[in-house]
Amino acid sequence: MEFTYVPTTCPYCGTGCGLNLVVKDKKVVGVAPWHRNPVNEGKLCPKGNYAYEFINSPDRLTTPLIKKDGKFVEASWDEAYKLIASKFKSYKPEEMACLSSARVSNEENYLMQKFARAVLKTPHIDHCARLCHSSTVAGLAAVFGSGAMTNSIIDIGESKCVFVIGSNTLEQHPLIGRRIMVAKKNGAKVIVADPRLTPTAKLADLYLPFYSGTDVALMNGMMQHIIKNGLENKEFIAKRTKDFEKLKEVVMKDTYSLDNVAKICGIPAKDIATAAEWIAKAESSNLLYSMGITQHTVGVDNVKSTANLQMLTGHLGKRGGGVCALRGQNNVQGACDMGCLPNVYSGYQSVLNADLHKKMETAWSCNIAEGKAGYTVTEMINVLADTPGKLKCMYIMGENPMISDPDLHHVEKGLRTLEFLVVQDIFLTETAALADVVLPATCFAEKNGTQTSTERRVQMWRKAQDPPGQAKVDWQIICELGKVMGFEKQFDFKSSEEIFNEIAKVTPSYAGMNYARLDKPEGLHWPCPTVEHPGTPILHKEKFGTPDGLGIFTPIEYKAQAESPDKEYPLLLTTGRCIWQWHTGSMTRRSPDLEREESTGWIEINADEAKEMGIRDKEMIRAVTRRGEVQVPARVTPRIKRGVVFMPFHFVECAANVLTINALDPVAKIPEFKACAVRVEKIAEAK
Repeated sequence: MEFTYVPTTCPYCGTGCGLNLVVKDKKVVGVAPWHRNPVNEGKLCPKGNYAYEFINSPDRLTTPLIKKDGKFVEASWDEAYKLIASKFKSYKPEEMACLSSARVSNEENYLMQKFARAVLKTPHIDHCARLCHSSTVAGLAAVFGSGAMTNSIIDIGESKCVFVIGSNTLEQHPLIGRRIMVAKKNGAKVIVADPRLTPTAKLADLYLPFYSGTDVALMNGMMQHIIKNGLENKEFIAKRTKDFEKLKEVVMKDTYSLDNVAKICGIPAKDIATAAEWIAKAESSNLLYSMGITQHTVGVDNVKSTANLQMLTGHLGKRGGGVCALRGQNNVQGACDMGCLPNVYSGYQSVLNADLHKKMETAWSCNIAEGKAGYTVTEMINVLADTPGKLKCMYIMGENPMISDPDLHHVEKGLRTLEFLVVQDIFLTETAALADVVLPATCFAEKNGTQTSTERRVQMWRKAQDPPGQAKVDWQIICELGKVMGFEKQFDFKSSEEIFNEIAKVTPSYAGMNYARLDKPEGLHWPCPTVEHPGTPILHKEKFGTPDGLGIFTPIEYKAQAESPDKEYPLLLTTGRCIWQWHTGSMTRRSPDLEREESTGWIEINADEAKEMGIRDKEMIRAVTRRGEVQVPARVTPRIKRGVVFMPFHFVECAANVLTINALDPVAKIPEFKACAVRVEKIAEAK
C-alpha cells in the first residue's frame, strides 16, 4: 500500500493553515500534518483534520446541467457554453452581474472579475466579502490607507495585551486562538468583549459581556478614560497621526463617561476602565476582531473605532501590536485583492480613476466596463427583488446566497426574477438549484493555484487528484467560456501560473511574486513590490499608506442598530459560527465526522430567561422576526447575556438568515447580521 503526501493550504477559514493531503490510488483519502508550515506548525482544527471528507462526496457535480421544463438534464460542455454565450450576448452590460468566490483561488477570482469587465462589460462584480469584511476594507483603508490586517498571526503570540472584540477566535480561527494562548502563557493580559461566554471569553483575564452593537460606545468610553488619565501615546499621536483634536472633541463628551457607557453596554464601569488601562500601559497590545465588529449598519464606524483605539495607544507598526481583522473564509482576502469588488480592479486600484481604467484596457487589449462602481451583492439582491427587470442575468461562481445572505425570503424572491442564472460550483447548492445552467467545478484538492490568508500571506494550493467526471477547474471554465464569447487572446492561459504572472504585472502589491518564490511553506506577505523584496508581515512600520503617511483619527458617535428590541420582539438576535461547521455547510455537512459532532442548529437562550418563559433545554421552539420564522432547538445556558439570543447560520433546516435583517451599512453595504429584534415562543403555546 503506497501513499503520497501533497502539501497544500486548508480550504476553510482565513488562517491559512498548511496540511498534507494523503493520496492513495490517485484519490485523496486523508489529511496528515505539515509541520514546516509556520502558520500552524502541523496542528489543525477539526475542520482542517477532516478537510478531505467532502472531496469525493458521492453528490459532487460531474457534468453540466441545463434546466428544461423545470428539471435539470445532463448536457455536454459545448452545449452548455453555446447556451450561456448566446444568452450573455442577448443582454446589455447593465443587465448582467457576476459573483465571484472566497473559496476559489486568486487566479480564478482574477479571471472572474476580468470576465465581468472585459467580456460582459459590466461593472456589477462582487463576492461574499460584502457580507463579512467589506467594512474592514472601507474602514481601515480610510484610516491607514490599507484595508487589511496590519500584523502577522505569529505576532499575536508576542503581544503583552490582547483585546478580542467581535470574535470567538478559538472556534472561528482556532489556530489564531492558539497564538492568543501563547501570548497569555508568556504573561499577556487577555481581554474579551462578547455577549456570550464563548471558549475565547473563558480564556480572558477580563471578560466584558456587553450588548451586541454597542462597540462604538465601549471603545469611546475606553478612549475617554485613557485621555482623562494621560495614558495616550503622545509621541505616536504627534508623529504618526492627524485629527486627534477632532477625535477628542467627541470621545470626551459626557455621553462616553464610564458610567454612561456602562449603562449602554451593560457592563461595570470599573471593568471598562481596567481594559482601557491594560491596553494603554502595555508595551504592545494587539486588537483582534472579526464579524462581530463588521456585520452591523455601523460596521465601518466600528472598524474605525478599533483603529482609533490602537492609534491613541501607539500599538501600530510594531511586533505584538496591530489591528488584526480576522477574515472569515480561506480566500476572502485574496478575492478582494484580485478586484472582485464593484469599485476596484486588482490591488484596490479604483475603477473611477481614468488612468487606471486605461491601464487595465491596455493590459487586457480590449474595451472594458465603463469606469464606474457597480452594484454590491446586497444591492444586486435588492434590485432584483424591488425593481424586477433591471438586472436580468447573473453568473455565480462558488457562492450560495440562498443560505449566506440576510432575509432569505427576500433573496429567493430576487433570484427568481432572473431571466437567466448560471451557477458554477462543486455541489448542487440551494442557489444552484435555482439556476438555468449549472457548471461542475473543482475543489482545492483538484487544482494548483494560490490563496491569500487573513494576514496577507499568499500561499500555494497543489493538485492532489483529478476532478470527478467531466468537472473542470474554475479558471479553465472561465477561459473556455471567454473564448466562446470571442475573447481568445484575453483568456489564452494554459496554467494557473500563467494567470498569476498576469496578476503580478497589473497588481502593484503582488508585483514581486511568482510561483518559484511562493513554492515554499512560508509563502509571501503582500505588499511585495519587487522580486528582491522579502514581503511585508507588518504594515505601517514607518508611515501609513495614506497620501501624507499619517493615520487619520475619525470621530465616531455611537448609534443604535437598525432594529432594536421592543414589546413585540423583545430579544436581540445575533448570529455566528461554531467550530464544527462552516459557512453555508456545503462542504462541512458532507463530512461525516463534522456532521456527527454538530448535526443541526440551535438558539442559545439565557437560562434565567428560558425558565421565565417555560422553555426547556433541547426543546423545539419557534423564533420569529419581522422577516420570517424558524423552528429550532433551544440551547439553555447561563453563558449568554440576558436579553440576547444566538444562532449559528450554517443549517438550512433552521436557517438563521430567514430571521436576519437586510439593513445595510451606508458605506460598505454590509448587512446587520449581528443585531435584530426577535421573539422566541413555545410551539405549543403559539397562536
